[in-house]
Amino acid sequence: MFAILRKEINTFFTSIIGYLVIALFLTVNGLFLWLFHGEFNILDNGFADLNSFFLLAPWIFIFLISAITMRSFADEKKQGTLELLLTKPISLFKIVLGKYFGALALILLALIPTLLYVYTVYQLGNPVGNLDLASTFGSYLGLLFLAAAFTSIGLFCSSLTDNQIVAFIASVFISLLFYIGFEGLADFLSSNFIEQLGMNAHYKSMSRGVIATRDVAYFLSITLLFLILSQISISQKTFNKKTYLPSIVLVLAFGTLTFTKSIYKRFDLTSDKRYTLSDAAIDIVQSAESPLIVDVFLQSDNLPSEFRRLQTETKQILEEFAAKNNQINFQFINPLEDETSRDQNIQQLMNRGLTPMQVTVQESGKSSQEVIFPWALASYNGVTVKIPLVKNKIGAAIQELATNSIQHLEYTFADGFSKLINPKRKKIAILKGNGQLQDAYIFDFVKSIKDYYFIAPFTLDSVSNSPLKTLKGIQEYDLIISAKPTKPFTEEEKYVLDQYTMSGGKSLWLMDAVAMEKDSLYNETGTAIATRRDLNLTDFFFKYGVRVNPVLVNDLYSAKITLATGEGSQSQFQQLPWFYSPLVNATVNHPVVNNLNLIRFDFANQIDTLENNIAKTVLLESSILSKLDGTPREISLDMTTKEPQPDLYTNGNQNLAVLLEGNFTSVYNNRIKPINYSDDKTTSAPTKLLVIADGDVIKNDLGKNGPQELGFDRWTGQTYGNKEFLVNAVNYLLDENGLINIRTKEVAIAFLDVQKTSKEKTKWRMLNILVPIAVLVTFGLIFNFVRRKKYAK
Repeated sequence: MFAILRKEINTFFTSIIGYLVIALFLTVNGLFLWLFHGEFNILDNGFADLNSFFLLAPWIFIFLISAITMRSFADEKKQGTLELLLTKPISLFKIVLGKYFGALALILLALIPTLLYVYTVYQLGNPVGNLDLASTFGSYLGLLFLAAAFTSIGLFCSSLTDNQIVAFIASVFISLLFYIGFEGLADFLSSNFIEQLGMNAHYKSMSRGVIATRDVAYFLSITLLFLILSQISISQKTFNKKTYLPSIVLVLAFGTLTFTKSIYKRFDLTSDKRYTLSDAAIDIVQSAESPLIVDVFLQSDNLPSEFRRLQTETKQILEEFAAKNNQINFQFINPLEDETSRDQNIQQLMNRGLTPMQVTVQESGKSSQEVIFPWALASYNGVTVKIPLVKNKIGAAIQELATNSIQHLEYTFADGFSKLINPKRKKIAILKGNGQLQDAYIFDFVKSIKDYYFIAPFTLDSVSNSPLKTLKGIQEYDLIISAKPTKPFTEEEKYVLDQYTMSGGKSLWLMDAVAMEKDSLYNETGTAIATRRDLNLTDFFFKYGVRVNPVLVNDLYSAKITLATGEGSQSQFQQLPWFYSPLVNATVNHPVVNNLNLIRFDFANQIDTLENNIAKTVLLESSILSKLDGTPREISLDMTTKEPQPDLYTNGNQNLAVLLEGNFTSVYNNRIKPINYSDDKTTSAPTKLLVIADGDVIKNDLGKNGPQELGFDRWTGQTYGNKEFLVNAVNYLLDENGLINIRTKEVAIAFLDVQKTSKEKTKWRMLNILVPIAVLVTFGLIFNFVRRKKYAK
């Protein structure tokens, strides 16, 4: 067998055709990956990975491998040496293996120069070395399995004929059939089983660094099958079952393993495990019992590379979901493809709340604007939800936007699927009766969570007449929300709320310890007095472990206020600095605040955390350039015209939102109870409580047409992260299956160093196109020199 292997290699490299075939492979790869503009160009895409190479290589392999293998048996038949070979004291299968491994060795030699691509991306990464080597290794492994299968097909085709051209054409045809033919047939017949018969269904997972037993088993079964067929084809004897039975059994075993889920193992070699779904996401998707249809509108022929990557990652995450449950079906739709229906489609999508996005496309040194819809619609049992694909963040560059969006994909789809599949079970009470915000001001927030939970108002007024009935009624809810109370709580009301907490109830408090509204400044003097607001809750929160102080957080990193300047027809609106509106960028890696847009506060207070046995997590805090203004004090719009004094902003980060978790001790422990309650509890079951030191965080503005979107600033057009923060907070407080924790999953998208790439582009192009050819030429000269010297003796 090894003699045949050496003969195959020697024969290939003594012919100029062999060098031309490998040179063509390296040249085509080099031109498409490094020189020609397009989706395969690594330098233009800007990502520090080799995804383009592993997407392009299979198509070139189909022709390269067919060219390498076409002469294996066809040439032997034409020259009449096959009969002589069959008379040698070696089994048929070893003859086939010798030819097979000889061809495969040549393909491996052709791949070695492509390791230069790995080095190039490694050096151009930002920073240097920003390349997932484990994932790249897994992708190369997938390419080798694909090459092994193509080689066995090429060998079989060569065994059928004595004409090399016929063998080449047949090999290309069968390879294409197995690579994409079954996939096309599966789309036509809507059959997942037929798709699994094709190579692309198994290679595309391996090409991104995910190695699964079923994929390995598939390629081994295909390879072995065609090797057996090659053996049968060259055999001059009648078919003998006993001779081929062990091999056939092995093929069937590998084939069975391909479609068996019980022993399925999967190894995600990516450094961030981005293609491994969390248990919570798997539980959700596996519970779908009828078709769940996903229509993705992020489809266009002219997308920036960052959005093409988002498109690819979206497809891949949906493939992971579909692999867990064949009820998940998805398709990508370009709503703007047909010019005749373009405007109508845009209007229909906007009516459904899917806002378009305008992106800049750079092509051949020219910029153009492209309209896209970065949304998906998921439908299940007649109900549809919209799923955003882009994770906006104010001031974020397009690379950061792409990273944030890709990191958010698993959660956004799992969350959307959860809305559809899991019926609402939890109940939320919106507290009333203590001057909380009116319904119109929390409308958008309530609308955002109503798909998840049952929501109802709950008034504590009845405590004075029927305290036990009120306590029993509130305990039917899983979460209470008090949105900016302005009237003091009585001791009886506090006791009901305390016992609610002791029974394991969760709560979300949005507190204003200072009475001050921005509207009160819009008067002739432009001033108002900020005073302490006594809600009679100091001891309540103090016992639990926090204190909301009646001070105002003055932060240099803040939003602007819109004021009219000038008089009469000369007046105009201006954006002026307003340091009582901190803009908060969450820095902790917690599921509630991870990967959020900036959150806007107005007249926020400061929170102290106190020592006790409760776990406390500061979710949001002001910037380091903050100071505290005591009350009472006069607030004036004149602040906007004065330069701040940075040396006064020395109080550092101030706590604005604190999460408390654990077993709470009752506020009325060892105290006289205001209500005679026989089932009084002094220690709670494990529960959670979130305190936010600003009631305006939840408040949406009111426009001419009613409530506006929470966090939307109509003057700047910016949308802050208030709504997502609060929705995340509610989901976390009520989360049973850990779905919200997916938000902490870090997905690291590696980028090239733009400046270095631009500066050294020519050098790396020449290196990757010419050096592999130079290596091949050098190898050929040395090989032939050694061979001539050997046979000259």
